[in-house]
Amino acid sequence: MNYTYYMRQALEEARKAYAEDEIPVGAVIVCQDRIIARAHNLTETLTDVTAHAEMQAITAAAEYMGGKYLTECTLYVTLEPCIMCAGALGWSQIKRIVIGAADPKRGYQRFAPQALHPRTEVVTGIMEEECSQLMKDFFKRKR
Repeated sequence: MNYTYYMRQALEEARKAYAEDEIPVGAVIVCQDRIIARAHNLTETLTDVTAHAEMQAITAAAEYMGGKYLTECTLYVTLEPCIMCAGALGWSQIKRIVIGAADPKRGYQRFAPQALHPRTEVVTGIMEEECSQLMKDFFKRKR
């Protein structure tokens, strides 16, 4: 399966976040080869600590699907989800998560590796360098 096309779409969302001075994380949710949700971090814009890209995408995808379960969907996200987002993804029963860059400081794999639904497939390292570099550039600019 070629994950690059959709990860590029998630990176476009991350670049939008970067331009809005948000932490540059982007996400898209795909169902039957169609993007049904696009999102990026909005925590600063909405002054809401839960407004992560994944949370925004889950909400939009559930609305599109007309239900809370995303069992036939794939999330493409530029950064490994945090434990909050992993928990929400677990409850959504999402089929697959494709991750760009790992997040060794805040990622779910360090703190809550069992948070996802047991049937969720995880693919990591897709366009890892590009996803990681965008984060590095953002924080370098902040300092």
